[in-house]
Amino acid sequence: MKNYDILIIGGGIVGTATAMQILRQRPQLKLLLIEEENSLAPHQTGNNSGVIHSGLYYKPGSLKAQNCVNGRKLMYQFCEENGIKYERCGKLVLASDENERQKLDDLEKRGKENGLTQMRRVPKEEIKNFEPYASGIDALFVGETGIVNYTEVTEAFAKKIKELNGEINLNTKFLGIKKENSRLIIETSNGVFTASYLVNCGGLYSDKIAEICGIDPKVQIIPFRGEYYQIKEEKKYLVKNLIYPVPDPRFPFLGVHFTRMINGGIEAGPNAVLAFKRKGYLKTDFSLSDISDYFFSLEFWIMAKKYYRMGFDEFRRSFSKKLFAEALQKLIPQITEEDIEPSGSGVRAQALDRNGNLLDDFCLIEAERMMHVVNAPSPAATASISIGQTIAEKVIYNLK
Repeated sequence: MKNYDILIIGGGIVGTATAMQILRQRPQLKLLLIEEENSLAPHQTGNNSGVIHSGLYYKPGSLKAQNCVNGRKLMYQFCEENGIKYERCGKLVLASDENERQKLDDLEKRGKENGLTQMRRVPKEEIKNFEPYASGIDALFVGETGIVNYTEVTEAFAKKIKELNGEINLNTKFLGIKKENSRLIIETSNGVFTASYLVNCGGLYSDKIAEICGIDPKVQIIPFRGEYYQIKEEKKYLVKNLIYPVPDPRFPFLGVHFTRMINGGIEAGPNAVLAFKRKGYLKTDFSLSDISDYFFSLEFWIMAKKYYRMGFDEFRRSFSKKLFAEALQKLIPQITEEDIEPSGSGVRAQALDRNGNLLDDFCLIEAERMMHVVNAPSPAATASISIGQTIAEKVIYNLK
């Protein structure tokens, strides 16, 4: 049985960033990170669009805002220092009517409160200077936004972990835990380990891991699948960089948008549909046990009552390329359903609280010799170095 000071569950970008930041502060600690899949960044990290978010959307003072703004700066710095390809290309947020223009005013105000200095209001007649085929009555250009490949970032974090003598075990699933005196006995599919402290960065299974550890997470993870299309090669000229709609503040999703990827492709999407499996990347993916978790909970039905209209629209768009294209035409009228083709999908681990509310902020639960990250929504990838630092400081303090 191998002994460690700290064991981290989850090989996504938050788990690896946390491990890296702990070892940067205390390189003498023995640390093990476990991941049940056969590679790092297999889920949310490896299936997102690679945007380095500015911090425009988030409530000033929230963990999201603080860690996104700080994390963005640290992410650019890390990429620069480690030779990771990135681009600070900026993005355009388009208002299509007077109601959205007012929301754009609110976004600009929020961006200023979050310290953004590279914002520029773009009147209707100047929009085509930024995006020649975009349409709107007003727009906001946010220069701090960028693009990167977060799988490459995660692999670079892993390299730092190993350089600091940390260990990473793939194909290692967390199964159970016991407490013996001052030690945690952690059972996995790859053997039993002991540790003084456990950090749960389990993403889609973070609530389940917390429950196995005897902790009431007070939230339930609901999987939402985001489906993407990509623009065909011959129509890539329609998009220069990133084009977003004004988001609906009632929902923790940004709406379908256009994203130029760091590898040169252009994605359109995602929508946000309820998945019928925690790892439900395909429309046909189905798990009775996963569905039972939320279909038999009151919180889920409270949420469903609030958002059923939006949910119905998202499902319709999921099964209709025509409707998906129509949503994109709000941003670029020239785009047609013939111009897009199915691409990948991702599953977002969205936390739902006891009142049926979709949690919009990071949620960390501290317990005896444990830390559980039970909600790490976008911009978790952007914020990863910063949120990893926040977790690391708490863990190291608690180890004293």
